[in-house]
Amino acid sequence: MLLLVGLGNPGAKHAGNRHNIGFMAVEAIARRYNFGPWRKRFQGEAAEGDIDGAKCLALKPQTYMNNSGAAVGEAARFFKLTPADVVVFYDEIDLAPGRFRMKKGGGAAGHNGIRSIAASAIGADFRRARLGVGHPGQAELVHGYVLSDFHKADSDWVAALLDATAKAAPLLVKGEDEKYQTEVMRLAPAGKADPRKSPADA
Repeated sequence: MLLLVGLGNPGAKHAGNRHNIGFMAVEAIARRYNFGPWRKRFQGEAAEGDIDGAKCLALKPQTYMNNSGAAVGEAARFFKLTPADVVVFYDEIDLAPGRFRMKKGGGAAGHNGIRSIAASAIGADFRRARLGVGHPGQAELVHGYVLSDFHKADSDWVAALLDATAKAAPLLVKGEDEKYQTEVMRLAPAGKADPRKSPADA
């Protein structure tokens, strides 16, 4: 079983937030591969399916971002998963909008959802799918920025990135994270811009 976790905050008011791009990514994957219906499970919403013969569970913790580890830990324990069986999709302010990077383990870099999973669930060595949303430019603006909706001008690159993460998912289930990263960026190219500048400013 591969656990595909999308990070975000529950509720309609957060649905379009930059902080919720993780939710959007696992929803795109579940749609593309015709996963079963979303059900309340593991303190979250979960949908089961398979990608190229590999059994997968998409999970959107409903515990709010800062307590994401409670939901992930519960699911990981239930299925007796190792960190290699867990991929977490989340917003990354230190990557330019539309950029995508896979990473295994490491620190939380100020992301409370990642910190919660590392602290209370399966340790820090899980796989991370980092979706670049850009940076507002000043540390004190970050909180408001990630809890704000994407601008209309962002809709094209957001849609392209989400579609690419879903389309390339067979590489992810094979454990080929580097190839997955390369394929996502091939399908949804985004320049290595300064994360503090939006594509709309270019």
